[in-house]
Amino acid sequence: MKMLIKDFAELTGVTVRTLHYYDKIGLLKPSFIDTHNGYRFYDEKALERMQEILFYRELDFSLKSISEILSYQNYNKQDIIQEQKHLLILKKQRLEKIISALEAIEQKGEIQMKNVFDNAQLEIAKNDFKDEVKQRWGNTSAYKEYQVKSKDIQNNVYADFDSIFGEFADYMKEGFSPSDNDVQTLVGKLQNFITTNFYTCTNEILSGLGQMYVCDERFKNNIDKHGKGTSRFVSGAIKIFCEN
Repeated sequence: MKMLIKDFAELTGVTVRTLHYYDKIGLLKPSFIDTHNGYRFYDEKALERMQEILFYRELDFSLKSISEILSYQNYNKQDIIQEQKHLLILKKQRLEKIISALEAIEQKGEIQMKNVFDNAQLEIAKNDFKDEVKQRWGNTSAYKEYQVKSKDIQNNVYADFDSIFGEFADYMKEGFSPSDNDVQTLVGKLQNFITTNFYTCTNEILSGLGQMYVCDERFKNNIDKHGKGTSRFVSGAIKIFCEN
């Protein structure tokens, strides 16, 4: 089996842009690139790795954590599958509690808060899983190679992160308003980038970041290196985004 990137993206439910990014950071590379036309192809082995990535993404693992786990060699896939299933069951149970709380409000007007939004059990299980996998299968040459490469990956991630603020600065210099559609789209891009590479960035978290970008001198100065007032422009755009 050999699929073009477009077909592979459609089958796996991710975007072509995401696949290009996964290739860039070394998480999932094409199985073959045609040197004549540059077309990217993916095979069954790539499909299997993509499925593993998607399982971990469903559990909100960062791309860095996924890269680390997948760098281990010779791990017992059956054990991994069972543990992934266990983690997904914990996530399902948490979602069921939240749904039940919504139904209580909808049907009876009752507010239920106790243990509804508690995510501690899942987070502890995820951390235990990462520690166990590393302890059992992390002492390999492949993982040592990953540790070296991960520094480059991390540098690339932060460079891409910084470039987003450069885009905000460009909009500001061109006279755009924080409420303009293009700027608001860029806020969504920022939120998705943080979720993909660092942690799940809810609107609440994003709103807090927007305030920190102008209140914390370290963040403010780093963002304003793209142009004086960029941090204030970004903060204003985030505020509008989170209020809508």
